[in-house]
Amino acid sequence: MIILDGKKVAEQIKTELKEKVDKLIAENKKVPGLVTIMVGDNPASHSYVNSKSKSSTAIGMLSKVEKLPAETTEDELIELVEKYNYDKNYHGILVQLPLPKHINEDRVIMAINPDKDVDGFHPISVGKLVIGQDTFLPCTPAGIQELFKRYNIETTGKHVVVVGRSNIVGKPITNIMFQKKQWANSIVTICHTAANDLSVYTKQADILIAAIGQPNFIKADMVKDGVVVIDVGINRVEDANLPKGYRIVGDVDFENVAPKSSYITPVPGGVGLLTVAMLLSNTYKAYAMKEGIK
Repeated sequence: MIILDGKKVAEQIKTELKEKVDKLIAENKKVPGLVTIMVGDNPASHSYVNSKSKSSTAIGMLSKVEKLPAETTEDELIELVEKYNYDKNYHGILVQLPLPKHINEDRVIMAINPDKDVDGFHPISVGKLVIGQDTFLPCTPAGIQELFKRYNIETTGKHVVVVGRSNIVGKPITNIMFQKKQWANSIVTICHTAANDLSVYTKQADILIAAIGQPNFIKADMVKDGVVVIDVGINRVEDANLPKGYRIVGDVDFENVAPKSSYITPVPGGVGLLTVAMLLSNTYKAYAMKEGIK
C-alpha cells in the first residue's frame, strides 16, 4: 500500500511554476496575476484565501485579495468582477465560494471572463471539458488527475467509481476521467446516496473517488482488494482529546480501508493540498494563453 502524498506533489508543482515565473522576471516580462475576491467573514474562506494568496506570492506571481463586507450587493460584486475582466495585470479571477445567500452564485460565475476562469466553473469551461476541448479544469479534480500522473497510476480501461455528484468535484472528475486522453480514458460510474446500496458500485471500482462529505462513510467491506482510493472529503468530527476539540477526517475509513488499497490518499495531507497548486497552474495557463506562450 502506497500513501499518495499530496503535500509532496503540490510542492513539486509549485517549484516548477516558480522556475517558470523566475525566468519571466529575469527577462523583465510581466508575471501572471491572480485576484481573489471574498465576500463576508467565513472563517474557512479566510483560511483558503490566505493560503492561495501566500502561495501565489511565494512563487513570484502578482497576487491581490479583495475582501468585501457581507452586505455587498450582487450588482456591486459583479461590477468588481467586470473591472478585473479588463485589468491586464490579472490573468485569473477567483470568487471565493460560498457567497452570502442574497447573492446568486451562478450569476457571479457567469460574469467572469472565461479566459480568466481559473476555477473552471464558468459554463463555457464546463462545456469545453465535456466535449474534450482544452480548458481550465476545476482545481480539485485537476489535482486528482495530477496524482495519477505523478505516481504513474494506470487509468486506461480502469473502472473509476465516483461517489458524489457536486459541481466542484463529482461531475467534473467524471468528465475528466472518461476523456480519450492520457491519465484518463477510463470507464466511469458516478453514483450517489440515491442508490439503494452504494457498495454494489464501490466494490466494482479499480479506482474509487469519494466526495460526499460524510465522515468515514466508505468502509473496508465496500471496496475490493488492490483498489486505488482517492478521498476528497474534509470533515470535522468531535474529539475531546485534542486541543481544538475536533479532528479532520475524510469520507473514507482510512484505518480499515488502507490495508486493502494499492494506493490511498490521507486526510489531511492528500487531495486538499493540491487544490491551491492547481489554481496556480491554471493562473499560469491563463497568462500563457494571453501572452501567446506555448
